[in-house]
Amino acid sequence: MGGIDITLLVVLLGSMVILLAMGLEIGWALAIIATIGLVFFFQHSVDQLAFTSWFSLNSFAMIAAPLFIFMGAILNNCKISKYLWDAVEQWLGYLPGGLAISVIGGNAIFGAMCGSSVAATSTFGEIAFPAMEERGYDPGLALSSIGIGATLSPLIPPSILMILYGVWQTVPVVALFAAGIIPGLILVVLLMVTIGIRAKLNPSLVPPLPRYNWRGRLIAARNALPILGLIGTVLGVIFLGIMTPTEASAVAAALSIVLALSYREFSMARLKASLADAVRVTSFVMFIMAMATVIAHLLNLGGITSGFKELVLGLPIGKYGILVLFFLMYLIMGMFFEDWSMLFITFPLVMPVIIHLGFDPVWWGVMYVLAAEQSMLTPPFGLGLFILKSLAPQYSIGTIVRAVLPLLIPIYLTIAILVVWPQVALWLPGILLGY
Repeated sequence: MGGIDITLLVVLLGSMVILLAMGLEIGWALAIIATIGLVFFFQHSVDQLAFTSWFSLNSFAMIAAPLFIFMGAILNNCKISKYLWDAVEQWLGYLPGGLAISVIGGNAIFGAMCGSSVAATSTFGEIAFPAMEERGYDPGLALSSIGIGATLSPLIPPSILMILYGVWQTVPVVALFAAGIIPGLILVVLLMVTIGIRAKLNPSLVPPLPRYNWRGRLIAARNALPILGLIGTVLGVIFLGIMTPTEASAVAAALSIVLALSYREFSMARLKASLADAVRVTSFVMFIMAMATVIAHLLNLGGITSGFKELVLGLPIGKYGILVLFFLMYLIMGMFFEDWSMLFITFPLVMPVIIHLGFDPVWWGVMYVLAAEQSMLTPPFGLGLFILKSLAPQYSIGTIVRAVLPLLIPIYLTIAILVVWPQVALWLPGILLGY
């Protein structure tokens, strides 16, 4: 790597650290760094910033992201999730650690409506935590189950994170959706088993189990049936090849409004709030993606991408050692960044290495989701921990951390399963799509 490459690398990293330490948002920090690199290192006009940004965002498949975000916002703002929560509680609440297990099951379904771990954490924090606290659940177990359950939302389709990854890295989005289903179900089972074991070993964590009757279960299932119909319709038309993810996202957005009307939860105020949420999240993500594309362009021009690739591949640790190295990197970064930011910051450097090592990009998409989401719940600065703290400020971060750590084990087990048997993720895309 030549002198200008080293200088460029120092300036990029140094500027990033300084700007973030000053409290600047990640998107604006990337924009300033991109402008400095283009103008002062490569003497390009600022127009290049616009051209590169437009090229990165001008994608038909990208339209799916704001539409799925809007669907999740409608269902969240119109309080549709309470019907889902009631049904899951009725059917799973009899198990040891019933409400905590219900949170996991609810997140598995909610993920198919939302695709965002932040939204899932907020939603179940509002509807599940008060119920668990009222019934006498250990606060650590309650909060940790909400936080860990939210990691399922980006894994189970339709996932916003997978859409962004697929569009940005030209990986089939439908294949990514299909690849997340079986690992997602495995993680659901492992999390439920872990909570059940904890409840059995330490009965003080949970109250005595309430009684449920079949009448209540059937009523709750009937109330939740339209939600399951929406999910089944959206995923069905995608996997059967009837619609592209973008077309299906438009149907999902329209059906979410119909669903809110059918539950009599729809109002113009909630529609405006959902539109505002969708615009805010979409603009945040798209801006970061556009600026990260410019940064990737700079890294290529400066030879940093190829230099990083040669450096990593030259390490005497083998391909799986490099995977562990990347997971450790995300473990640390997750303490400071959310999953979308980590994706855009690291993938210009990481993806060439992953491809060179022969790892399937669809498989890696699932692995990244697991690595990024678990890292946000790791101490001392995991962002997910602070979201949980904001939901229950009366409890310390230490209380949450001690309860979260055992629930990270199922995520590590799922990652290990996918490393040893990659076909766990790739089998379904092969069956459904011939991938």
